[in-house]
Amino acid sequence: MNRNSVFTLRLKQMAACLSAMLCAGALLPAWAAPPDARRIMENVYQQNSSPAITMRAAFQVFDKEGHSKKKEFTYRKRATPEGSKTLIVFAAPEEVRGVAFLSLHQRGAAFRQYMYIPAIERVRSVVAQERSTRFIGTDFTFEDIAEPVLDDFSYRLIAENESIDGHKTYKIEAIPVDSSRSQYRFIYYWVAQDAPVILHAEFYDTHGREVRVLHASQLKRVSGAWGARRTEMSTILDGTRTVLVIDDVKLNTQLDEKLFTPQGLEAPHGAVSEK
Repeated sequence: MNRNSVFTLRLKQMAACLSAMLCAGALLPAWAAPPDARRIMENVYQQNSSPAITMRAAFQVFDKEGHSKKKEFTYRKRATPEGSKTLIVFAAPEEVRGVAFLSLHQRGAAFRQYMYIPAIERVRSVVAQERSTRFIGTDFTFEDIAEPVLDDFSYRLIAENESIDGHKTYKIEAIPVDSSRSQYRFIYYWVAQDAPVILHAEFYDTHGREVRVLHASQLKRVSGAWGARRTEMSTILDGTRTVLVIDDVKLNTQLDEKLFTPQGLEAPHGAVSEK
């Protein structure tokens, strides 16, 4: 075989190898593509399709000296294609019994929040300036407990090789689309890769200072929906923390629509039953 023939054969072999490599790349499964940060967060927020949820839970609030106080409540949520409505009613201790909080979320609009205080027998609106303040003395703010809206933030994948509590995670940066509607300049989320749950989060104020840290554990799956049964929020500057523990979850419960109105906040919520 002369030199020209050998050269031609090698070119054909290289072309065949290159073609095989390109074909193999075209046949790679969809999950081989770089993960999309927005899709990851969408899976976290929208994994549960239940139109109604009821949870019994408690805040364990710790001051900087380590003293604690438990605040028990019931959480109810109704979801529709247009948005969602959440209702929190406190049952104990006596000082907060009957306090009710309503949060209304409509797609494309700012969320609205209302509170009923039994001591004054009045329903009042939670104004925008209050959304960065503590919710009923906990380390969660009014904004933190509001139902998250995917479109309120833009998302960017930072890393995908960090592990938390044995779970490999996606680290995602979330930045408010409208800075006037959030107390945070940006938030870092660590989302488990094996379950659509936020395991850890760091919250930064408008000056870029880290102000709060969230850590979730005791993951559990109920009717196909993942969630953390224990979530701790710490306020860095104050040295305080609040542990949220969920005791019971019921999906597809039958809830009266009238409960989820400002007028309905004055109803005797303790008598409400779910089927």
